[in-house]
Amino acid sequence: MAEQTPEMETPSNIVPINIEDEMRGAYIDYSMSVIIARALPDVRDGLKPVHRRVLFGMAELGVNYNKPHKKSARIVGEVLGKYHPHGDASVYDTMVRMAQDWSLRYPMVDGQGNFGSVDGDSPAAMRYTEARLKRIAEEMLGDIYKETVDFQPNFDDSLEEPTVMPAKLPNLLLNGSSGIAVGMATNMAPHNLSEVVNGLVAFLDNPEITIDELTKYVLAPDFPTGGTIFGVSGVHSAFHTGRGRVVIRANATIEENRGKTQIIVTEIPYMINKAVMLEKTADLINEKKIEGISAFRDESDRDGMRVVYDIKRDANASVVLNNLYKHTSLQSSFSINNVALVKGRPMILNLKDMMRYYVEHRFEVVTRRTQYELREAEKRAHILAGLLIALDHIDQVIELIRSSRDAEVAKNGLMSTFELSEVQAKAILEMRLQRLTGLERDKIQGEYDELMRDIADYKEILASDDRKRGIIKAELLDVKDRYGDPRRTQINALGDGDLDDLSLIDDEEMIITISHEGYIKRTPLTEYRRQGRGGTGSKGATSKDGDFTEHIYSATMHNTLLIFTQKGRLYWLPVYKLQEGSRDAKGKPLPNYIQIDSDDKVRAVINVKDLDDPDYVKNNFIVMCTEQGTIKKTLLEAFSNVRRTGIIAITIEEGDRLLDVVMTNGDNDLVIASRAGKAVRFHESRVRPMGRTAAGVKGITLDEEVADDRAVGMVCIGRPDAQLLVLSENGYGKRSPIDEYRVTNRGAKGVGTLKVTEKVGALVGILEASDSDDLIVINRSGVLLRTPVRNISVIGRNTQGVRVISIRDGDAISSVTTVTQEEEVIDTAGADAGGPLAVDGETPTATDLPGVTE
Repeated sequence: MAEQTPEMETPSNIVPINIEDEMRGAYIDYSMSVIIARALPDVRDGLKPVHRRVLFGMAELGVNYNKPHKKSARIVGEVLGKYHPHGDASVYDTMVRMAQDWSLRYPMVDGQGNFGSVDGDSPAAMRYTEARLKRIAEEMLGDIYKETVDFQPNFDDSLEEPTVMPAKLPNLLLNGSSGIAVGMATNMAPHNLSEVVNGLVAFLDNPEITIDELTKYVLAPDFPTGGTIFGVSGVHSAFHTGRGRVVIRANATIEENRGKTQIIVTEIPYMINKAVMLEKTADLINEKKIEGISAFRDESDRDGMRVVYDIKRDANASVVLNNLYKHTSLQSSFSINNVALVKGRPMILNLKDMMRYYVEHRFEVVTRRTQYELREAEKRAHILAGLLIALDHIDQVIELIRSSRDAEVAKNGLMSTFELSEVQAKAILEMRLQRLTGLERDKIQGEYDELMRDIADYKEILASDDRKRGIIKAELLDVKDRYGDPRRTQINALGDGDLDDLSLIDDEEMIITISHEGYIKRTPLTEYRRQGRGGTGSKGATSKDGDFTEHIYSATMHNTLLIFTQKGRLYWLPVYKLQEGSRDAKGKPLPNYIQIDSDDKVRAVINVKDLDDPDYVKNNFIVMCTEQGTIKKTLLEAFSNVRRTGIIAITIEEGDRLLDVVMTNGDNDLVIASRAGKAVRFHESRVRPMGRTAAGVKGITLDEEVADDRAVGMVCIGRPDAQLLVLSENGYGKRSPIDEYRVTNRGAKGVGTLKVTEKVGALVGILEASDSDDLIVINRSGVLLRTPVRNISVIGRNTQGVRVISIRDGDAISSVTTVTQEEEVIDTAGADAGGPLAVDGETPTATDLPGVTE
């Protein structure tokens, strides 16, 4: 039988424990150490321990704002040796960041030398750089030696360091904070000092103020690098809950420089490394993920940031900018997570919480400071009272001192004779003989009286919360006066941060031109100068042989074009997606934008405001007219579901083509004109709404005796002050009162609207126009004329009219439209010379057009 092994005895100094319990407890201790002593800021001063130690160490070293800079290595050594027993890199990195004006909204350290850059460049070594406190940092340290805050022993119990700063500045809101603890993190945004102070003053005036009311003062975060905040929903969420997502975009402008379009970026989002951003942009351009940029360069210098992107001639700068926002850090988001230490415990805080805890801290600081000043004043007053007693009995005091064997006897004699304290007796013995003069006695008496007033004031402050509140308010307003500055980050409250192209583009007036061969472009309306009636026009689009501008419409950048073809199909095209070109540019082929058949052609365009607005699409109608006089009315809602390949808008009979399209409100009169010079007017109620694929009903009866008679235009009458303007193919036109066209049933032959003769030519266009409009005419050779409508005579409807544009042999009018005038500065020199009248500096606005209605 084997011998049994005796049980091992456990030494008395070893205690068995469960390893799970030990690991749990040790990890909790570690995590709390990280949370409290490293990663999270204190709600009262907005500082982490390392930041607090750097500021206090610099103050102890005497590197104030009005003193010479000291080597950074000297400062780091001071902080390491006395207060922060960790690596020197942590201290130096902290001090460097506190000196960077692109990292902190209100830097606390004044650095001299290379302290890094927004490109991510590292700062120079600490032996090369120098630093001192900024003046604003001393507001954080003010009154620290007046027992306003608690001190604690440093790491080796040889010195004491503050547990919190007095913080005359609401630093947590001003500079924010970021940090990763164990199981939690913080990411707090910076704000504008003036706005925060205004909010704190409002809170002090009304502690029951709501967060919504506070947001009238504190508008949004204010980042040191500027940029623009898009959308305020995330901001309001952060203000109310302590969590929110703020979208920031770079500030960029599109400029023309020596015929070249450029995007100029002057501010980038917060915490973005510019060099890394540009490197990624280059990669995206090489990978063809961003197109339209021919070159880009960083032209930033000490005067400010400037990044320039050169745009290719055939590219749309607005779309390129949108792609930059989408694919690069020109747009980024800042996730707010307001976690801070409140009485040593991490809490998530809303805007009002942060203000309340800061105000509570300032109440405590003001109270403790006043108590300290009261004690010091009472000590001094006590001494002065003893001096005054001695001066009142100066002969007796001198005799007592002279008769005393030593100072101790003299002190005791003074205390017993005049009932003085030991402190008072010592002060009398130390008093210089010059204090015995009458003038010196008056000074002592004056100082004593002033101290007694101060003591009374201090006691009143300690007894009154209103006085404390007034002091806090006055100090905040003083800080605002000295350090307040304008916002750097702009706010676009209407945006939502989503990459919607329209949010990047101004709603600018544009002229849309489509050529006979299907080239389309947009041109700013201001490029079209107005001319006099009868002028020969100016050169419009440059077209290849046989091509000419066939359609001209007015729209704005935020409109969507509904493009109707002669086969009755409908396509959608946002105006901003069109390539912008000068007046004489050719444009891009329409198939680059829509999938139009090669044997189909554009016949009409409607520019609509918002296809996503239910009220808009349910209260407007699309009315279509064909060359054979067929008319059809359909609710706009039927055309609001965008499809890339287009849809059938009207069924076209064989041998017919779609002619014109207008948008109505359901209560308009319509006028249809024919090539033979006839026009019929009827109310649109005569046409019932039909389905999207219906063929329609008869709108006008064409004259069978006129060869090649067909409908040439349709007008939706919408302005009571307007007239009907008609134009013939040989350049003759006139205006006639709309009332001269009686209302009849649809399908009638109509009445005369223009005497068609060999001289005048056939009718080619009919418009609604008034004195406030300009007429734009383009003929087949590309010549363009802009002339005031008021220069065109108002005469009877059944007349030939007057010459509007001079037509060369073999040429003819191709397209007409109207725009509304805004300025009428006419170059009279051009008129005197017999040439066209030019208008300089005008900025017209688009109006309702034939086939183009808003």
